[in-house]
Amino acid sequence: MIDMFIGVDEAGRGPVIGPLVVCAFASESQDYLRELGVKDSKFLSKKKRDELFEVLSQMEHKVIICSPERIDISPNLNSLEVELFAEALSDMPNGRIMLDACDVNEERFAQNVSKLSERECSAEHKADENHPEVSAASIIAKVTRDKIIDQLKEEIGFDIGSGYPSDPKTKLAVAELVKGELPHASLRWSWKTVENAMGRAPPLRKDSRQRTLF
Repeated sequence: MIDMFIGVDEAGRGPVIGPLVVCAFASESQDYLRELGVKDSKFLSKKKRDELFEVLSQMEHKVIICSPERIDISPNLNSLEVELFAEALSDMPNGRIMLDACDVNEERFAQNVSKLSERECSAEHKADENHPEVSAASIIAKVTRDKIIDQLKEEIGFDIGSGYPSDPKTKLAVAELVKGELPHASLRWSWKTVENAMGRAPPLRKDSRQRTLF
C-alpha cells in the first residue's frame, strides 16, 4: 500500500471578518503536486489559485469552516486550531501527516493535534512553503475562504476589504457592521477591533456550536 502524504493548513486566522478555514489534503505523490505548480497560496496569483483549486478539490481532502461565533466562544485561537486541525484529519486515510504549525512551539502543536486526533503528526513553521501537500491544503483553504468572503460582500452590499483589521476598507466595513442592535454575525465580536468600532464591549456570544463541514 502506498503511503499518503497528508497536509493540513488554515486560512483566515487574522481577519476580524469571516470564518477560519482549515483543510486537510491527501496525495500519493508529492512530485505530482509539484508538477501541477502547487506552492504556498501566498505566492500564487488569484487566477493560479483558482485554477489549482479546481484540480485539487477533486482529490481527497476535508474542509472545516469555523464560524466567527465559534471563534468567539473558544478560549483562544491556539487551542481552537488544535481542535480544527484534528477535526480536519478525521476520515482522512493513513499516511505521513504534516501540519503547518500555528503555535510558536512546533513540537507542542504537533503533540496536541496528535493527542486529539489520535494520529501521529509532525508540524513545522512554513510547512506550506516546504511540503506540497501542505501547500495544496493552503490553496483549498484560501480559495474556500475567498469564496465565502465574496458571497458575504454580495449579501451585505458593500466592500469589506480583506477582512484584516489593518485594511482601511475593512475598518470602514466594521464601522457599518456594528450599527445594528447587535454586531453583524460575520464579525468576530470578541476582537478589540469590534469593541473599538462600537465604543463599548459587545455582548458575549452563546455557544450554539454551529459548525459547517465541506
